[in-house]
Amino acid sequence: MEILILLVAVGFIVFATVRLKMHPIFSLVLAAIIAGFSFGMQPKALMDTIADGFGKTLGSIGLVIAFGTVIGAYLEKTGATNVLATSILKLVGLKHSPMALNLAGFVVSIPVYCDSGFVILSSLTSSLSKKSNIPKLVFAIALASGLYAAHVFVPPTPGPLAAAAILEADLGLVLILGLVVAIPVSLVGCYWGKIIGPKLQELEVAQLRTANLEQTKKTKTTSLKAFLPLVLPLVLIGLKSAAEYPTYPFGEGVVLNMLSLFGNPIIALLIGVLCCLPLARGIEKSKQSQWIIEALRSAGLIVLITGAGGAFGAVLRTVDMASMIPTAVNSVVGGLVTAFIIAALVKSAQGSSTVAIITTAAILAPLMENFGLVLVPQKALLVLAIGAGAMTVSHINDSYFWVVSQLSNMDLKNSLLGHTIATFFQGVTALVLIVILSFLV
Repeated sequence: MEILILLVAVGFIVFATVRLKMHPIFSLVLAAIIAGFSFGMQPKALMDTIADGFGKTLGSIGLVIAFGTVIGAYLEKTGATNVLATSILKLVGLKHSPMALNLAGFVVSIPVYCDSGFVILSSLTSSLSKKSNIPKLVFAIALASGLYAAHVFVPPTPGPLAAAAILEADLGLVLILGLVVAIPVSLVGCYWGKIIGPKLQELEVAQLRTANLEQTKKTKTTSLKAFLPLVLPLVLIGLKSAAEYPTYPFGEGVVLNMLSLFGNPIIALLIGVLCCLPLARGIEKSKQSQWIIEALRSAGLIVLITGAGGAFGAVLRTVDMASMIPTAVNSVVGGLVTAFIIAALVKSAQGSSTVAIITTAAILAPLMENFGLVLVPQKALLVLAIGAGAMTVSHINDSYFWVVSQLSNMDLKNSLLGHTIATFFQGVTALVLIVILSFLV
């Protein structure tokens, strides 16, 4: 009976989001209420569970999402994202420019949503195509793949951040293992772009499309200034995770305490925000305040969706869902593959990777012990397996699909051949890498 209730709840989330155009905040909370009453919970207990799940989730990641979004806004508005991209291009060289743009997209997408990142960097595809004599659509697919890989695997992007909170995974380890998985996955998409790009045709009538983003030729930003707000928080979070490893490689004294403080995601991201201030030197404070307001408004939606997912997960934890899993998949690998499949189905059905990640994490949170996913590294790999499923595949019900196709002047057929198949190869490659890592960590 519980499995039927779960299927109905997930089906309602997909139906309400796709067909009724209901915002995920409402569909997730309504699904939690439907599931709770169906499980036989009393009204007061159900409301208390929803409130507790919502608050507990937001308590761990609310400020992290807010600070990460502000960092992204500063990098975007000051033109630092273009500095990041050109710095990587100079490092790799024109000969390998598709890979350079792929990696540039990867770096930019860590603090900036992949949709915005593609809008910001898509202008580079034409100029690089002319300079290198490589078809433009090779660059478009390479860029889209790089942006997408970081979007589903590397905190502080909202999806993996939310999943880590719901599954109580170590964020630093999610970050480290996420980079290990995401970089080769990013390059797989780039390689597919090189294969398929020359065979695709750009639309003959190319309309000039520009972003409704503030054009930023305001500041002289060095590579160091551009990279620091992004790299420093990631290094601090990673060092905290390493310092707190059971062997305590940095000892158990002052160094451990300092890294535990400054590597806390809230403090690390706040330091990243402070590192953004030199980027905006010479720009009016009122304008910077507006950037922050816009960023926090955007962050608020993600925070609320994440909290709603936490509420849904809290309701599912009230029943013994472990008994629903067959013993054939009662294993770490079985759990990772199951997570991938569920996330891929939810993603393909309703389009949003973030909603797919949050929904799947909520479903699997009560089942981790049944799968044997109890160790710290295994929980981190579960987050990544969900992310892998949530990128498989991006198609016509995904807003990112249309951003890529429209800004690259691709028709529907070419977009499916280029972008959609790239995300399929990326997701499957990620799953293989995650399974391999499960035997090593």
